[in-house]
Amino acid sequence: MEEAAIEKSVFEEIPTGKIYTEKAIQSGTFLGGPLVAGYLMAENFKTFGDFNNVKKTWIIAILSTIVVFGLIFLIPENIKIPNVIFPLIYMGIAGYLAKKYQEQKINEHLKNGGEKFNGWRTAGVSLIGCAVTVGAILSISLLNEAGSGRLTESTKTYGSVKNEIVYQNNINENETDKIARSFEKTGFFDDSLTKYIYLEKLDNNYEISISCNESVENDLTVYQSFVQLRKDMQQDFPNNKIILKLVVNDLDNVVKRIE
Repeated sequence: MEEAAIEKSVFEEIPTGKIYTEKAIQSGTFLGGPLVAGYLMAENFKTFGDFNNVKKTWIIAILSTIVVFGLIFLIPENIKIPNVIFPLIYMGIAGYLAKKYQEQKINEHLKNGGEKFNGWRTAGVSLIGCAVTVGAILSISLLNEAGSGRLTESTKTYGSVKNEIVYQNNINENETDKIARSFEKTGFFDDSLTKYIYLEKLDNNYEISISCNESVENDLTVYQSFVQLRKDMQQDFPNNKIILKLVVNDLDNVVKRIE
């Protein structure tokens, strides 16, 4: 009876649920921004049963994202700041907060036999957060451009999540639909997250601007996925050259040109 009680006690102490480690929180934040930091830490607080801090974490993450947006659009264009600066800043802040408020419980969770999420899960969450963030930034940027008179083009949406293509007036609707079908065929346009595209036609080339997170400049894996996307789309347009422009925050800030 005594041995059974001890065995039961030991099993009861094994934590349930999975958590994100401090390293995962930092790397996820670097790739996905403040919203991803909020999600990862909030999930940890849920696992720890600290639901009061779940709500606080989301409030801080949303406010931080608004502040980042504000800074991005308030910085004058003549001031050039390296793209990696913002990700490094909020990665450092996320690492500090994780260490201060979750390090002890993370260590206890793992020490007692609790599980952690693998790197693929963290990467997936980061990419989703990145898409949400840069999509919002591109939308604001496009609205600003339209307000300044730069954009006199048309807009079409596709799919249940309303993937959006803004296209110039030298491109007809049928061409835009064909571009959209190609995006759907490659899986880039799906029903999980709204994508925002700016489409130009110069001579016989389609130049397609896609808003990306700052990390795309140095992340070879993400970059290669766009290289493959261009290759797949090119097969659908044998008479036109497809050029992808990966932009950060602004249509003029092209960090990668793939052709």
